[in-house]
Amino acid sequence: MVQERYPLERCEQCDARDLCSCRGPAQLSCYVVDQLFQSFGEDGIDTPEEVGTPVPSPGRVLEALFCVMDVLFPGRMHTELDVDSSTEAFIEERLARAFRLIGREIGRALPFRWTGAYARAKSETDADANATETAALLASRFIAEIPRIRELLVADVQAAYYGDPAAHTYAEIMLSYPGLQAITVQRVAHVLYELDVPLIPRMMSEWAHTTTGIDIHPGAKIGRSFFIDHGTGVVIGETCEIGDSVKLYQGVTLGALSFPLDEDGNPIKDIKRHPTLEDDVVVYANATILGGDTVIGRGSVIGSNVWLIKSAPPGSTVTQGDVEVKVKRNND
Repeated sequence: MVQERYPLERCEQCDARDLCSCRGPAQLSCYVVDQLFQSFGEDGIDTPEEVGTPVPSPGRVLEALFCVMDVLFPGRMHTELDVDSSTEAFIEERLARAFRLIGREIGRALPFRWTGAYARAKSETDADANATETAALLASRFIAEIPRIRELLVADVQAAYYGDPAAHTYAEIMLSYPGLQAITVQRVAHVLYELDVPLIPRMMSEWAHTTTGIDIHPGAKIGRSFFIDHGTGVVIGETCEIGDSVKLYQGVTLGALSFPLDEDGNPIKDIKRHPTLEDDVVVYANATILGGDTVIGRGSVIGSNVWLIKSAPPGSTVTQGDVEVKVKRNND
């Protein structure tokens, strides 16, 4: 086996050969640094080669999200509320911190409206001359939506309580149900998505995805009293529309069919790709419903393991065809 011989170039900063005080072993470290810098982009725009451009901090985005969750469900979802503490003071402190954090991170995300790959593809590359003021305005609009988010989530908690015989208290749902946690994050992220804030909504929803195993895109439009039972493996796509009082079980996919391509062979993004579920629909475990033209009518029931790429009229029950099940004794 031929032994590889790495370049033994001297460090330009300290002229060391065997040991470089500013970069480590000169034979290898300086070589690797040099090669890396050759792969870094210089345009300062959204490319895989780009480095060093300010982006939202994942840590601060999550801290802002946790603050909002504390405001929505004080002491029930993230930060413990002391027995003798003032709930009002707790909410005021968490809300003020959320406002400061989200305002800063929106400011760091906003340039991706005009420097991102998607913006360039749409030729929307004119920078916002008042980006700082825009970020502050968007943060204010987001905070103003929190009472409406809580109203929706209260109905979601009630839907879980009445939809799950195993739920004995509302506190049990708020403290432990992954479905509620995923829905909470999605409803928060959806407001930011509707405000056209780049990056941050997806950072929030993918944290929930990692934590709960439930993948709900922040763009999905979800009505009142939504309940995901068990939840593991549920996928809800960006352009899904879900009505009121809808219930999903584990493993359900509300996804897209194959993507239509533009004249350059790139996926077309600004079209409805995912199905619509009207009010009072129930979808049982591991069902897959695909396509932007697919509409599941009000009051329909979709059975387990169904693969559906066409609409179902209101009041339908959709099941698989007959499947033979064989049972035999182990010693036969």
